[in-house]
Amino acid sequence: MSVLIITKSDDNESIALVTDAIKERGGRAYRFDTDRFPTELKLTAAHDKTSERVTVSGPEGDLDLGGVTAIWHRRLNVGGRLPASMDNQLRQACIGESRATFYGLLASLDAFRMDRAPYIRHAENKQLQLRVAAELGLETPRTLITNEPDPVRDFMKACEGRVITKMLSSFAIYEEGREKVVFTNPVSPDDLEDLGGLSYCPMTFQEMVPKALELRVTLVGDRVFAASIDSQSSDRALHDWRRDGLGMIDDWKEYELPEDVTRRLLRLMDYFGLNYGAVDIIVTPEGRHVFLEINPVGEFFWLERVPGLPISKAIADVLLGRSPRRVRALWE
Repeated sequence: MSVLIITKSDDNESIALVTDAIKERGGRAYRFDTDRFPTELKLTAAHDKTSERVTVSGPEGDLDLGGVTAIWHRRLNVGGRLPASMDNQLRQACIGESRATFYGLLASLDAFRMDRAPYIRHAENKQLQLRVAAELGLETPRTLITNEPDPVRDFMKACEGRVITKMLSSFAIYEEGREKVVFTNPVSPDDLEDLGGLSYCPMTFQEMVPKALELRVTLVGDRVFAASIDSQSSDRALHDWRRDGLGMIDDWKEYELPEDVTRRLLRLMDYFGLNYGAVDIIVTPEGRHVFLEINPVGEFFWLERVPGLPISKAIADVLLGRSPRRVRALWE
């Protein structure tokens, strides 16, 4: 069995972990770094009245895409290595045509997708996530999304001044080649004095849920892997554990989810038709489990080190058809 892994050259060690797990199970994994297309990776599609042959050639060797049995979408950056010195209009045209070629060939393949791109895009809608999670019985925080100042002030009062703000999209600023992520931050009374920036960009506000632990729950097919971190043990991580992610990377512990939370999370996966998802949850001091969001392409690699969760093996099992798969979404 052949698995096509769609990623980019600067992706993390999760690719190697899954690749090794596929090989251990007798399959073949072919890594397609999208930033290397069209400059280094070569795609060829030949069609006639009775047949079609699509091949890819590159550092991983040659692959007849007609023999691919499963596809894992990870990261996309088609045309990323086209020279920056090119005329911008010409460069954008090349990227556009390369994307059309890549997506067209990918769509034509008759193979299982770990998660189809439309399902991933649908599941990335955070407002929808909160609605569906609440309908399934998961506890969710009070949330306000607005570009108007007055509702923010009213929300702050309703939450007794305990409010955080965050972005709906993955957002970062790049300075001198370094990525600076916009983390979750608390809202102070001083912030309410000048909310004029909302007219340029809406923001998401949520009640500040008290934390005993923060969970990363990784779901693969019908398997559930939960790990906890005591983010309150680090001043930097009080409002977002990612601020001290490297410093706390060895502090993650395996966690046993309550059966009802596990069941509802699997129903959430059924709704979106996902075979993979990374869920963030807060455990309050009273033991309540508060759902924050699900990332359909969230990271997992550090949890393989500590506490040693076999997530890559579970991914390989789904890709190779050794574990149950979801093939349709409930929202369709």
